[in-house]
Amino acid sequence: MTHSRSERAALCDLLDDLGPDAPTLCAGWTTADLAAHLVVRERRPDALPGIGIGALAPYTASVQERLKARHSYPELVDLVRQGPPKWTPYGLIPGIDELINTVEMFVHHEDVRRAQPDWEPRELPAGLDDVLWQRLRSMARLFFRGSPVGVVLRRANGEKAAGRMAEPAVVAIGDAQELMMLAFGRQAHARVSYEGDPAAVTQLREARLGM
Repeated sequence: MTHSRSERAALCDLLDDLGPDAPTLCAGWTTADLAAHLVVRERRPDALPGIGIGALAPYTASVQERLKARHSYPELVDLVRQGPPKWTPYGLIPGIDELINTVEMFVHHEDVRRAQPDWEPRELPAGLDDVLWQRLRSMARLFFRGSPVGVVLRRANGEKAAGRMAEPAVVAIGDAQELMMLAFGRQAHARVSYEGDPAAVTQLREARLGM
């Protein structure tokens, strides 16, 4: 099983366990909202642009709400569990599901896990932390483009990646999974330590980051 599929399965199991009204780290979204979002992302290409383009977001939000009205929560979770249809790029292009959905499913799995009381970081399956680091290194400049300060990422084993070249600079230190959550703007729920000017660290912790 690929990392994207195993994270998808674990996320769906957790969604089943928690029910539709549990909180998530996605501001204002319950588990039902997150499930509907994932269905939109994989099954409604007409509404997909609104996930990243503010002017189109109202249409995407309306499609998401209609999906919630049309499908029961278990049905939404089952659609997520099935994965993207074969007619989508995820099904038509070999390897694209693993390339794109590994990070997506990991982050949203953690969005649900870390919104619950007494969460702790997971011990990730073999190889997943390495995959997350590879993705992070390749996209760090995109994730941290909105940072008001320079950012250097340092993995616990000493490997480094440049997030944003600017002064003053902050070094963020942690396992790849924690640095990934930081990069997606989940600073308050990322077990990351920082080196740098305290004011610059505060700016990074409060910055709007991610895609």
